[in-house]
Formats: sequence, C-alpha cells, structure tokens
Amino acid sequence: MTYINLIKINVGSSTVEDIRRWQLTNKEKWPDKKPRHITRMWPKRQLEILNGGSIFWVIKGYIMARQKILGMEEFYRGDNVRCCSLIFDSTIYETESVRKRPFQGWRYLEIEQSPADLKIDRSNNDSIPAQLLAELADIGVR
Repeated sequence: MTYINLIKINVGSSTVEDIRRWQLTNKEKWPDKKPRHITRMWPKRQLEILNGGSIFWVIKGYIMARQKILGMEEFYRGDNVRCCSLIFDSTIYETESVRKRPFQGWRYLEIEQSPADLKIDRSNNDSIPAQLLAELADIGVR
C-alpha cells in the first residue's frame, strides 16, 4: 500500500518558525508531548496516511513545510463533539515553496503533487529568506 499526504492552511503563522514555537509551547498539553492538530473531520483514508504520510503546512499562501503524521486518536471538544487528533513527529521539514489557493479544512495531497524537502544548511547566515524563496518559486525560479 502506498501512502497519501494531507495539506492544511496554518492559520496564525507567518513563518515555519512560528509553527515550531507554537508546537513547542503547547506540547505540555499532551501526555506524550507530541505535537497535534485537532480537526473536526476524520480522514477516511487513515490507513494510507499512517503508511508514511505527512501533513503539508500552507503559510501565507504557500506550502512551506511538512511534518510526518504518526497517528490519529479520538478527541472530544468541550461541547462533547468527537474530533480527530492528528499526532505529528516533532521534526518540521521545510519544503520547496509552492503557491496554494485558499481552502477550508484539510485536503488529501497526492505524493506526485507534494513538494520536495529543502536541503537547508542552517550554519550559513547568508541563506535566502523563506518569503523570497516562495516568491522566486512563484515566478518559476528555483
């Protein structure tokens, strides 16, 4: 069986670093300290996702990062509505920047449409800012 990815707009984040900070700040909420995202709808293709899938994060209109999905579990909101808690690996991989139109909720993202991870050397302080990389990718320069 192959795997499939998810894609989700990360509301409230302007950078990949914002996602890292938010997840680090909120990890104490969970017994295993793994980052999570609570979503109302449970993916019907759960087995494919858990066979190696990731969630790709859209930030400011661009896919910019991904996280491996480790599991899913039931979560009940304060109003007793059943939701799906997506459990992630704590490592966030920056990806090639790909423009993405707005959408609601999450969507499936086929492997063929999933951007590749960036090979970033963080020891070099002259690296190109993520927003500039996104704009260059938007006009076809990689």
